[in-house]
Amino acid sequence: MAEPRIRPRAGTMIVVSLLLLALGLAAFAVWFQWRQTRLCLGFYGADAARRIQTSDRVELWRLAWDGSRRRPVVAERLDVSRAGGLVHLRRGLVEDANFAWGDGGTGSRLPDGAWDEALAFFEPAADAPATVLAFDMDAPAAITVVGRPGRVTLGRIAAGFKTWIDATRTLARP
Repeated sequence: MAEPRIRPRAGTMIVVSLLLLALGLAAFAVWFQWRQTRLCLGFYGADAARRIQTSDRVELWRLAWDGSRRRPVVAERLDVSRAGGLVHLRRGLVEDANFAWGDGGTGSRLPDGAWDEALAFFEPAADAPATVLAFDMDAPAAITVVGRPGRVTLGRIAAGFKTWIDATRTLARP
């Protein structure tokens, strides 16, 4: 007499199929996220991009040009760590679609005093350097990472960023 063949149960097949589907979707999600942020990661650097997303303390700086020292200086500091919309701004700052990549002119030097605003992202350890993003808010608005070469034109994030700065400063005033 022939032995009966053991067949997988239907439930086991469903579980295995769902696990394979989950693995495929997870791989797609990682790939998709990488595609959305790869240019920003190259521009900021991995450490700076991580600080932009996770820093506990964030400050908004108004910059002024110091002619005697021939560099921008911080004219006003505002702790915006708990400001409304900061979570969305952080996300927007690391999404490639929010910038005009290859817009031309990113290699040319901006005039002295062009940088108007800055965001500083601080590490919890006091001795760790901050990541500072400087912004030229004149059209076309641009961003640079202080201490790194190059700048990128702000794309669709420019108007919202300007609105956020104005609203945040207004709410912070007594």
